[in-house]
Amino acid sequence: MADRTQAVDAWEALFRAQVAMVRQLGSRFPDEGVSFTEYDVLFNLSRQPGRTLRIRDLNRHLLLTQPSVSRMVDRLAARGLVTKGADPGDGRGTLVRLTDAGHDAFRRAAVRHGDEIAQRMTSSLDDDDLARLTEICDKLRAGLGG
Repeated sequence: MADRTQAVDAWEALFRAQVAMVRQLGSRFPDEGVSFTEYDVLFNLSRQPGRTLRIRDLNRHLLLTQPSVSRMVDRLAARGLVTKGADPGDGRGTLVRLTDAGHDAFRRAAVRHGDEIAQRMTSSLDDDDLARLTEICDKLRAGLGG
């Protein structure tokens, strides 16, 4: 087992790398009609079956508070990028569904955003590094139950 200092150092390195990457990506995010945080909501919905998810479950994928997610979903719904409706399996729940317009907005931003991600990642890491990084992050998430 790794010692405490090594674990904390590894966490700090991962966290600082992510902060630096997110700041750079955020500053260069394409102006395709959605913000960086709105894109995250659309991205997560695009990965779900039927492009639909309970708002409570959507919240688990985002680094936002529940009230912030609810307000953002309301704004996206007002623009026709998502719809909100009652969960037929549980009337207390709210389902959020990515509309065709929302998926189109997501895809437009995703193409340019993906290019920017690839440029940033491959400027420092080679193919072997990227494969190892993916493996390590997947292993960490699995160990955390995510």
